[in-house]
Amino acid sequence: MATYIAFLRAINVGGHTVKMDRLRQLFTEMGFKGAETFIASGNVFFESAEADSRALELQIEAGLKAALGYPVATFIRTQAELAAAAAYQPWPQAQIEAATAFNIAFLGGVPEEPAIQKLMALRSEIDDFHVHGREVYWLCQKKQSDSTFSNAVLEKTLGRPSTLRGANTVKKMTGL
Repeated sequence: MATYIAFLRAINVGGHTVKMDRLRQLFTEMGFKGAETFIASGNVFFESAEADSRALELQIEAGLKAALGYPVATFIRTQAELAAAAAYQPWPQAQIEAATAFNIAFLGGVPEEPAIQKLMALRSEIDDFHVHGREVYWLCQKKQSDSTFSNAVLEKTLGRPSTLRGANTVKKMTGL
């Protein structure tokens, strides 16, 4: 059994409220062991013998849609993948500390080069981006509400679903 982390999109935002005990119950009903949530934003640790992350994503998406009545995009990472994403340093530490927000977007796959170029064209005095594998790092120099960038803009630009988490949250999830 391996431990995985599911990052769920559209949990406890936009009127889609799901209590964490219900989310843990749903994962247990889908056959996963040791389901634990981390803060109320759709982060679930669980164990599975399945080695195919994409198969896990599809299983969870189908189970959650059946139980909740709406699609929930799911992004799976192993503990090692999560630790690598949390430890990755796309900018100098001083630049990260000077920013107002540092976020990591989780994707289902590596974006194509034309999509990455479209994303990089959105760089501004406020926003900077870095793509590393299946993650996009977003450094925001001012309040995110001052930025024109959002997860919706990211999804439209890359042509694929994603979900954002604060880098500090991701680090806490790994114990860093």
